Amino acid sequence: MIITPESKVGELLGAFPEAEAALIAIAPRFKALKNPVLRRTVAKVATLEQAARVAEMPVNELVRALRRALGQDAGEVEGGGDVAAGFAHAPAWIADGARHEFDADAMLARGETPVGKVNAALAGMAAGEILLVRSTFQVAPLIDAVRAKGHDVFTRKLGDDDWETWVRKG
Repeated sequence: MIITPESKVGELLGAFPEAEAALIAIAPRFKALKNPVLRRTVAKVATLEQAARVAEMPVNELVRALRRALGQDAGEVEGGGDVAAGFAHAPAWIADGARHEFDADAMLARGETPVGKVNAALAGMAAGEILLVRSTFQVAPLIDAVRAKGHDVFTRKLGDDDWETWVRKG
């Protein structure tokens, strides 16, 4: 398996069990991979590009570090956007407040997937209604999933372990 930004975290861990220790050494935030619920759910769908956003580092840097740690040629890494992508000024629509509010960390601790819960809530909302997801990390897979369905997303870091992700139903 050649490690790329599109590599799924779960596939990487399956092919290289030692990748867990390498990921944690690269970014301590990846200690969450020890959570079996996270491994069974989010890790299966999350790409290294999304994981890099969670770790707040450029994906190219993450991929090269993993390749070195796992004995691959670090070489050039295609793709990879700006780690700060999506961090514009808050849009006016978040001032309307949220109809629903979720705690992603609590959901993961209960064995629930934030993407599933948020999608279910959005299905019952009218266009223009807003929900808020609070977390201790950037919920990159959720952000990508709801954007792909045509919803507006704004995310911001409030503190070291304090993130808000606002979603307005499209």
